[in-house]
Amino acid sequence: MTKYLRWYGCLFLSILSLLIVVNKPSLLVAQAANQQAQHSQAQFLTKKGLDQLNRDQSLQALETWKKAENIYRQIQFNDGIIGSLINQSLALKSLGLYPRTCNTVLDALKMDRWICSSKLEQPTKTTKEVLKAAIHKINPTPVNLLGLQKLGDALRLIGKLDESETVLKEILSIAQTVTPKQDVSSVLFSLANTKESMYERAQNQYKWIEDADFKKKTVNQIQQNALFSLDYYQQVNNTANIYQSIKIKSQLRSLNILLDFDRWLTTQPKSGNTTLGTVNANINQQIKPLIEYLLKNSSIFSQLPPSESVFAQLNFAESLNKTSNKQFQSLAIQYAESALQSAKSINSQRLESYSLGALGKLQPEKSQAYFESALALAQSIHALDIAYEWQQHLADVYTKQGKSEAALQAYEAAINNLTDIRGNLLASNPDTPFFFYEKVEPVYRSYMRLLLVNPHPNLDKVVQINEELQLAELENYLQCGRLDLVALNDLKNLAIIPSVIHIIDLGNSIEVVVQSPDKSLHHHSVDPKSVKVHADHLLQTLQDQSFANTRNSVILDYSQALYNSLIAPIKRYLPQNGTLVFTLDTSFQSLPMGLLHDGKDYLLKHYNIAETLGSKVRQPKLLPRKQLRALIAGLSKSSPSFKAANAPSYLTELPSVVEEIANVKEQTNSSLSLLNEEFTYKRFIKEVSTETFPIIHLTTHAQFNSVPQLTMFFSWDKPINLLEFDNLLKQKKQINEDAIELLVLSGCETAKGNKRSALGIAGIAAQGGARSTVATLWRVDDKSTALLMKEFYKELKDGKTKIEALRLAQLSLLSNPDYSHPYYWAGFLLIGGWL
Repeated sequence: MTKYLRWYGCLFLSILSLLIVVNKPSLLVAQAANQQAQHSQAQFLTKKGLDQLNRDQSLQALETWKKAENIYRQIQFNDGIIGSLINQSLALKSLGLYPRTCNTVLDALKMDRWICSSKLEQPTKTTKEVLKAAIHKINPTPVNLLGLQKLGDALRLIGKLDESETVLKEILSIAQTVTPKQDVSSVLFSLANTKESMYERAQNQYKWIEDADFKKKTVNQIQQNALFSLDYYQQVNNTANIYQSIKIKSQLRSLNILLDFDRWLTTQPKSGNTTLGTVNANINQQIKPLIEYLLKNSSIFSQLPPSESVFAQLNFAESLNKTSNKQFQSLAIQYAESALQSAKSINSQRLESYSLGALGKLQPEKSQAYFESALALAQSIHALDIAYEWQQHLADVYTKQGKSEAALQAYEAAINNLTDIRGNLLASNPDTPFFFYEKVEPVYRSYMRLLLVNPHPNLDKVVQINEELQLAELENYLQCGRLDLVALNDLKNLAIIPSVIHIIDLGNSIEVVVQSPDKSLHHHSVDPKSVKVHADHLLQTLQDQSFANTRNSVILDYSQALYNSLIAPIKRYLPQNGTLVFTLDTSFQSLPMGLLHDGKDYLLKHYNIAETLGSKVRQPKLLPRKQLRALIAGLSKSSPSFKAANAPSYLTELPSVVEEIANVKEQTNSSLSLLNEEFTYKRFIKEVSTETFPIIHLTTHAQFNSVPQLTMFFSWDKPINLLEFDNLLKQKKQINEDAIELLVLSGCETAKGNKRSALGIAGIAAQGGARSTVATLWRVDDKSTALLMKEFYKELKDGKTKIEALRLAQLSLLSNPDYSHPYYWAGFLLIGGWL
């Protein structure tokens, strides 16, 4: 609900501002009689659209404002055209169509579409300067300034927060120079919203990203953005003679962030940081007076347009319920009930559904009836984006009541709805990854948890839901549409039928489900406490800078404990040798399964081991000898890209890259190598897009991270991030759909302490459209890597499958006394097709 509230921004003030603009008497002077009639008709349509939007009839408002635009175009009234397009953007925003919202504002202002294009990379100084220059080319009329403000709002909605801040600050600067002076309270409100979104994003990143260094930096960002947001809201509240609608919304947003920031500060370890303690005390002291002011002036809610009144009251109810004050919590119910009556007064089933759901959350003892009524209304208007939430809540209620069958049906219905709307969620939610972990992931896990309670669980369904969850996580990470991948059970004509092992973390248990080559399914449940302790210790050891000097006995303690918990109980369902394909949950994705030890041997000694972080792959296919043609690129020495703003600090020269490139070129056919200065971004793009290389081999520094912007590899002149890699490989796929049979990323590592960072490996593989990807989980010694890659390509040349070639190459290092330590060989991972 909170996210939906932000869709409305300050609609009433925006449209009212527009009406003031288009109603200026000077605009009607010298119009012909028929033009005056048309102008009046357009104004009537403008007001009608406003009334429709205020009554939650966004689609009708959109059509009404399109008619107004057509009339203004007929009479060639430019301000009317601009204003109608701005109004249409408001209707699109209320419908959750954020990319269209942004592009419609650009059309109104005649600005380039690149400004609203969705990009993963962080904006550069150059980007900001170009944006500022584009803004200053626009004539600063009131309607154009209003359009720029709506652009700032739209950029926020699509997640381009830095660009949103740039636009809004430029408006404040311009407003000081124009005559007459412009009221900037609504711009300040928009700027406060953007800073609040920055605060929320930083807080989400702090919560979900485990990298200690990243967390330390993020603490300061959270504090600064919260305080800036509150300061801007206060400036709005102190403005004289502003509209009540914007003032009440500013006060409600202030209360929301005060409560949230206070809770976050309370949970932070002070560790001698007196600043946080002082800020916490100051924030806490502001909460009660603001609540009491809003209660005293509650008549303002009834003065708002109906739809705004509903959201304002629900927002206030949600805030009151967050306090520990029982009286305030009781009042929250009254405001939610009042919101329900307001929704009924305009016959908005969607707003009624929201209000009923809010009452269900506020009154657990009556929640079932409220959620069932909210769901019925949502389904009656086919509002899947809210139906799934009520289905989830109902499933939780049924579970507590012991109604397992009803709970299972509700969870399944919620997941089906989420599957149907996932594309819209990706497009409409700028912080999709965090929304996914907060709202979407728990539905899948609760469903699997309930399925496994049954003494004879439906393991096929558990595997299916786990695969859907992992694929959804990967698609959310990439912020893309549906990936063209095949479920493991749907693969056809396999020369090698693997055993598939699913390791699923359900919080209160670790579930291991194995599918034998004969397709039979077997299940083992493990107490999570000891498993997670050993997994965490092993991950810390593997990612420690002194890993190469860690005694084998220390590593074996952890790897044997994990083997005994995860593999030993299912060993009887596995063949003596062959191929194992692991689908690993978050807690295990950055661990190499081949390192697990049975007390005698590593698992790698007996099995080829592949992973599918998305639980689905492209159809595996053997790489013929004639296709051993590679584009080989790498850096052996320090390059300008190492000094990029987002580059890690540890980047060093890799002298053995020269040898690795030579070895790969020797073992492949007609290959092209780009070393150091030759490996520029533009040259790499040129070769990838104009030539067909079944193999792309990159031997350079690379980092995988659960933050897509920080997943990158380094060319000579610049880092190439996930989105740029996707764009250039799309060009390659246009030439040949199956262009990339094998992608090798040598010299890379997952982000330290970040369990989800292996998503970056799967992301690179998926974005590149590679059938198979070989990467490393940590920075491996470049000399040993050169030897391993030589052996790997030699085995491929001899006709071995990719997974067998990698295993034999790893075993060659393991048998070498100089490189037998796991640091040298265990970190290599094959993602995707194993043939």
